[in-house]
Amino acid sequence: MKCTSCKQGELRPSFIDGLFRAHTCHHCLGNWVFVEDYVAWLAAHPDHDFSEAQPMEMSETASAMLCPVSGAIMQKIKLAADIQHKLDYSPAVGGIWLDKGEWELLKEHKLAGSLNKVLTRQWQKQIRADHAKQTFSDLYEKKFGTERYQKLKNFREWLMQQEDRSVLRAYLFADDPYAADK
Repeated sequence: MKCTSCKQGELRPSFIDGLFRAHTCHHCLGNWVFVEDYVAWLAAHPDHDFSEAQPMEMSETASAMLCPVSGAIMQKIKLAADIQHKLDYSPAVGGIWLDKGEWELLKEHKLAGSLNKVLTRQWQKQIRADHAKQTFSDLYEKKFGTERYQKLKNFREWLMQQEDRSVLRAYLFADDPYAADK
């Protein structure tokens, strides 16, 4: 197979960290991994420790990539809301392209043992929810100021723990909570 990333090298059979099967480009050092190979290896080694992350020069393919097997355009998959780096995934064949250094990035962020989960809709949905939450938090902090926003968050947390929070909210939002005509 020709390398889908650099388009110069050939993908040769290999193993990532000597663990599970992959196809590595001899030119750009990217890896093509079938998720089923990773999952099968992970099932046989559930207690494997992926903590040996060695810092490594990393690249990321910015443009859309074609699956080296089907030729279909691969999806860009986010790892987490706080990580901008994306992986390339081919749902057509269940393959993932790991650019040079991306496996080490997965290990560094404690995601190497969850690669198959990262690809799921639930994981991606949670990333979008986390990102939206952070975006709103940043907006509120900018609007209210750091100190006032922290006070509001603390008060909101306290209020949400109260059984009679609806009565407390009514008191807070009433123009005059002591007026008898309301």
